[in-house]
Amino acid sequence: MKARKYPRIRELADFDRKFNCPVIGTDEAGRGPIAGPVVAGAVSFTEFNDEVCEAIKFIDDSKKFSSNPSLRKELAREIKNVAKYGIAECSVGEIEEYNILQASLLAMKKACESITGNECALVLVDGRFTIPSYIKNQKAVKKGDSLSASIAAASILAKVHRDELMEALAEKFPVYNWHKNKGYPTKAHIEAVRAHGYCEWHRKNFLSKIF
Repeated sequence: MKARKYPRIRELADFDRKFNCPVIGTDEAGRGPIAGPVVAGAVSFTEFNDEVCEAIKFIDDSKKFSSNPSLRKELAREIKNVAKYGIAECSVGEIEEYNILQASLLAMKKACESITGNECALVLVDGRFTIPSYIKNQKAVKKGDSLSASIAAASILAKVHRDELMEALAEKFPVYNWHKNKGYPTKAHIEAVRAHGYCEWHRKNFLSKIF
């Protein structure tokens, strides 16, 4: 691998490779919104050869693509082409039942379980907590989406999937402008809830804290 050509991806890949075993990185998108599901991605790279690094050379924490969502979508397509991956959701009902943290971890578990052929993999979980009731070896990685290639890739898949879901829902519920706010509690979104009430995609427990 050429360090001059792939400075950032090499740094992220080296973090994953230091464990000397297959890894699955997992991360979520959608903990903060007041509407919509929480979505998790899971990614496992078989190797980081020049072809893979060229495809994902701009990979980074998904939040850093806020000003360039088209690049994030392009990266999501490339990740799917060169890695094993899984994407899973936990519904609004599950968020209400379990709380947002536990629903996020459950979505991560579902996403990881959908990746087959990695029975001996170490699961790198973004954040401070590992996934409960999950038999795989795990390691919680604080700010993992800025350290690990597999976690960063998972964060991108989760974010793109959730954004596209909220954009589709915006067509059915146009008064909430979800195509713009993606369900986050922006001023316009909160005013829309005040004016039109909530729908089945809103997280009632979150709304009770705001109102």
